[in-house]
Amino acid sequence: MSSTKTAIEWTDATWNPVTGCSKVSEGCRNCYAATLAPRLAAMGQKGYTTLPWTKRNAARNVQLHAERLDAPLRWAKPRRVFVNSMSDLFHELVPFEFVDRVFAVMALASRHTFQVLTKRPERMAEYTSTPDRAQRIGAYLTLDVNLDGPMLRGLDGAVMGRWRREGVPLPLPNVWLGTSVEDSRVLGRVDHLRETPAAIRFLSCEPLIGPLDRLDLEGIHWVIVGGESGPGHRHIEVDWVRDIREQTADAGAAFFFKQWGGATPKAGGRELDGRTWDEMPEIHAVHA
Repeated sequence: MSSTKTAIEWTDATWNPVTGCSKVSEGCRNCYAATLAPRLAAMGQKGYTTLPWTKRNAARNVQLHAERLDAPLRWAKPRRVFVNSMSDLFHELVPFEFVDRVFAVMALASRHTFQVLTKRPERMAEYTSTPDRAQRIGAYLTLDVNLDGPMLRGLDGAVMGRWRREGVPLPLPNVWLGTSVEDSRVLGRVDHLRETPAAIRFLSCEPLIGPLDRLDLEGIHWVIVGGESGPGHRHIEVDWVRDIREQTADAGAAFFFKQWGGATPKAGGRELDGRTWDEMPEIHAVHA
């Protein structure tokens, strides 16, 4: 599962240069990835274990896959790419050096839009504020690291050379950065996201397990909302969703309602007040 098409409504494909994670808040309780990982391990899928996603097991569960880094460079058709649907790029066990390599690939694969979602936005803010980050990313734009013909097709060698010398221009216009906000107990994550330079900053309020009636959306461009699904799913109230939709509209941000949830992701459908809400953010400028 290094890269694959996906049924997630707000993206086109997933890319997993990191696999495995550990649970950090109530939104993680019924995590689909934590449930899926042991099944994949039992099937012999590389990158997964049968261990629960606890902090104690994180050193064995969180795995880096350098061999998967080149995947987006091989996709000719532009697409939206959810980065690490089976992990968290900013997990504390993922070194910034590896994050640099992921960003180098995203810089080169400029035809794609990359959507990075984390429950650790404080670490994302720390990473994006590192003074020499542009130079560190640029150092990985070399032609001797698995860059064969199919990967190089369409890449501008002169641009790559300038970026290696001067650093990659940041923030990258094709990289959206977001954080998960499942209830009011983790609203502080939004403040960390606001500190993070990005072309688009977005929130995933999924699984929404409580009201967010004091959601400060200054500097936020897109809000995704969805209910929980699967065994033991927790109930979502329609008023919670309507309130977030109204706050999003007042802030001039885009609103995307993914699902009501239930026993299966599709059980409750996607309609809210008689229609589906599939708004996507518009990029007018890169936001520092």
